[in-house]
Amino acid sequence: MPLTVGFDLDMTLIDPRPGMVAVMAELARRIGLPLDGGAFAANLGPPLDHNLRRLGVPEADIPHAVAQFRTLYPGIVVPATVAMPGAADALAAVRAMGGRTLVVTGKYGPNAALHLAALGWAVDGLAGELWAGGKAVALRAHGASIFVGDHVGDMIGAVAAGAVAVGVATGSCDAAQLRAAGAEVVLADLTEFADWVASWPALAPDI
Repeated sequence: MPLTVGFDLDMTLIDPRPGMVAVMAELARRIGLPLDGGAFAANLGPPLDHNLRRLGVPEADIPHAVAQFRTLYPGIVVPATVAMPGAADALAAVRAMGGRTLVVTGKYGPNAALHLAALGWAVDGLAGELWAGGKAVALRAHGASIFVGDHVGDMIGAVAAGAVAVGVATGSCDAAQLRAAGAEVVLADLTEFADWVASWPALAPDI
C-alpha cells in the first residue's frame, strides 16, 4: 500500500499570520467588537469558533462572526499567505517516493482549498474543520502512516489514528509540548522533512 502522509495546514505548510491580523481587524469593524488580531494569529490551530470565544465574542454572536470571517477570508488572507520553509519540498518528497499527500486541517475546507490552489500545490486529499482527535477520522480513512503538524492537537490526532506523529516547531507549540502530546520526532521545520522521511525505517518495501 502506498505511503500516505498527512499534513496540517496553518503554520505547518503555510504562514497566514499577516492576513489573519488584517482579517480580524476588518471582522472587528463589521461586528462592532474589539478583537486582538495579533493574539489570534499567534495561536493558530484550534477551530475558529474556539478562538473567537477566547477573544471574548459572545456565544450568540459566534455564528455571525464565523460567517463574516469566512466571507472576508479569500480576499484578505489568501493573497497575504506564504509557504512555510520546506513545505513544497516536503510535498514533493512524498510524491517522489510514490506516496500520497493529504491535508487535514481545522480550517474551513473551501478556504483551505483556495490556499492550496494559490500556491500551486496538488494534494491527493483534503479534509477541513477537523481538530485534535477529530483529525484521526480523516487520517484513518485515507490510511495515513504519518501526520505532520505544529500543534499539540495535531499530535493528539496522529496518535489517535495510529500514525507516526511528526511535530514541526514552527507554530505556537514548542518541541517539549509536541513531544508531551505524542510526537515521535520533532523537526525544526519542514526543510528537515525530506531527509527524515527518506530514512524512515518503517517505509513499505514498494515505496
